[in-house]
Amino acid sequence: TMQWAATRNHIGGIPRKMIFMAVGAFAKAVVNLFNNTNVYNLETLLRLVCHRPPGVPLITVSNHMSTLDDPLLWGVKDFPITDSNLGRWVLAAEDICFRSPVLSYFFRLGKCIPIRRGGGIYQEHMNEAVQRLTDGDWVHAFPEGKVCQEDAPIRRLKWGTASLIARAPVTPIVIPIAHRGFERVMPENYMLGRRPLFPLTGKDISIIIGEPILFDVPKMKHAAVETSRNSSYPSHGWPRTACGLDEAAQVCLYTTISDQIRGTMEKLCHAAKSRVK
Repeated sequence: TMQWAATRNHIGGIPRKMIFMAVGAFAKAVVNLFNNTNVYNLETLLRLVCHRPPGVPLITVSNHMSTLDDPLLWGVKDFPITDSNLGRWVLAAEDICFRSPVLSYFFRLGKCIPIRRGGGIYQEHMNEAVQRLTDGDWVHAFPEGKVCQEDAPIRRLKWGTASLIARAPVTPIVIPIAHRGFERVMPENYMLGRRPLFPLTGKDISIIIGEPILFDVPKMKHAAVETSRNSSYPSHGWPRTACGLDEAAQVCLYTTISDQIRGTMEKLCHAAKSRVK
């Protein structure tokens, strides 16, 4: 999966910088010039992307309305999307973004981590995501696991994001983001059941950035151990002592974290919907 292309010093970092500048310019144009975008609480995201304490990782999570959510989310005015050093790592679907060597190289340069849908939360590249967090980097995830353009509540979240929060040596700062309008910019069923070749224009987009969700992971682990003692769960074949917990306690912990994120995202999504005409 061309992990070498994702290294900071690959050909002096020049290809990565070129990708971030080109994709960033594209995202800025789509979001700011060709559509009508309102962003709320951007200062919180900017502060944590640019000025969080050294060694403290950041995780952002959002709903998933289109295949262009990333990078368009970061194309908003005043956000440093063209800075490859500040740019996020993002969990990306292997079957979409890594279908060929050319695509793999492109997305690896763009700091994308390939995730095999259905491959479980302990698949190989989830360990890479943990390593990024260990390095104090920023990782973005779409915890619903797939694009959903229907006007529906947030679905039950996949446990992968929760596992990253629990497994990181330093508990990440978690920022929820909700958006509305990208499903109109890049509709899944535009013509003959296909997406448009280019993003549509003149649409209203609303992006709401929430306040940090704080997780006391040691306390939550203890509670998960206590809860799981009196419960039975089907086996998932997980490592028996991942993040210091047996499988039953892991299920409890990841469910608790996911439910808290989902509840917060649902409130933000409702607010974003009310701001889009």
